[in-house]
Amino acid sequence: MHFLKKGLLAATMFGTIAALAACGGGATDDSAAAEDGDIKLTVTTWNYDTTPEFEKLFRAFEEANPGITVEPVDIASDDYDTKLTTMLSSGDTTDILTMKNLLSYSNYALRDQLVDLTDHIGSLDIAPAQESYDMYDVEGKTYAQPYRTDFWVLYYNKKMFDEAGLDYPSNITWDEYEELAKQLTKPDEQIYGAYQHTWRSTTQAIAAAQNGANLIDPQYDYLEEYYDRALRMQDEKAQMDFGTAKSTKVTYQSQFENEKAAMMYMGTWYMGALMTNIDDGKTDVEWGIAEMPQNEKGEVTTFGSPTAFAINKNSKHQEAAQKFLDFCSGEEGAKVLAEVGVVPSYKTDAIDELYFSREGMPADEVSKKAFNPETVAIEFPVDENGPAIDKILQEEHDLILVGDETPKEGIANMEKRVKSETE
Repeated sequence: MHFLKKGLLAATMFGTIAALAACGGGATDDSAAAEDGDIKLTVTTWNYDTTPEFEKLFRAFEEANPGITVEPVDIASDDYDTKLTTMLSSGDTTDILTMKNLLSYSNYALRDQLVDLTDHIGSLDIAPAQESYDMYDVEGKTYAQPYRTDFWVLYYNKKMFDEAGLDYPSNITWDEYEELAKQLTKPDEQIYGAYQHTWRSTTQAIAAAQNGANLIDPQYDYLEEYYDRALRMQDEKAQMDFGTAKSTKVTYQSQFENEKAAMMYMGTWYMGALMTNIDDGKTDVEWGIAEMPQNEKGEVTTFGSPTAFAINKNSKHQEAAQKFLDFCSGEEGAKVLAEVGVVPSYKTDAIDELYFSREGMPADEVSKKAFNPETVAIEFPVDENGPAIDKILQEEHDLILVGDETPKEGIANMEKRVKSETE
């Protein structure tokens, strides 16, 4: 698997980051806490009850480290970055911060809110996760340790394909994807051949990845055919229209697990949650994964992003927090993640084998090939103007897909606004 790091080195444009101590500023009281009793580490999470790897990692770490307990500080997924930004601005002392995406990570690092882990990481064997670590480089410094790396694949419902007498997808083109969606749709039953979630990345990130483009650069003509396809599939009733999905706050889980959609491209993070829901009897969907659709058959290009843990500079338990990061981002944490169907950043042949041995995980050759795409482009490059550009692209994305703008008009507005609003 090759990770394409377009735009990540743009972090060097941010200016000089203040030099931080290897274990960060701020005193710790680990020793005093150990004398008085257990150390309690707090970790920011999102949707803790439905994100299985958090509890699994926490309990496994506690078992390996008697005297340290781990407690989640849970935040609603949609509010996560906003809430975490507010917490850090107010001097919050939560020990460990989960970096949900690279965009927010760079902001926290540049604000001097995270412990500089560069020297410590230099003492670790990170070769099995090197590509993920490279994504956290900010002007030669690293402030987080990745524990999982997700990329996008195509989920499909085996029973719906069987009932339609269609072969399961394997290395299909976008044209084939659209045709399959039309054949699998049952408009009278509100069952769609495909479901495309409302996030702008479902159109923009995959288009940029498959066209060797960079969403920071305001030249977006390559997006047009991807928007044309989405609108055409809506008109053909081959997928739910964007306006309905957005206004009714449809979840991608409900569409796939309730068998309302035969195909859905989504991140590998969903596999763990899907298998957990099957184990818990919440769904009995028969599923498989295949490679993301491509412009042409052959090598597979998709997109993705890592997830990491960082240490709050205001943490009072930085030594214990560092143990937690090392556990989760290393081989021990990778085994825990693989067993629940989550893709670890730390990847070896043995970890891959463990991952596919998990009961309920599709282990056919197509699924295994989908698990190792040739190229994974970064979902959104690190850039100082990233938050502003992200907002513009999402706004125009929504306007295009509800029909208030044509793709040409929306793309022209993206380019104009990015140029004018980020100068």
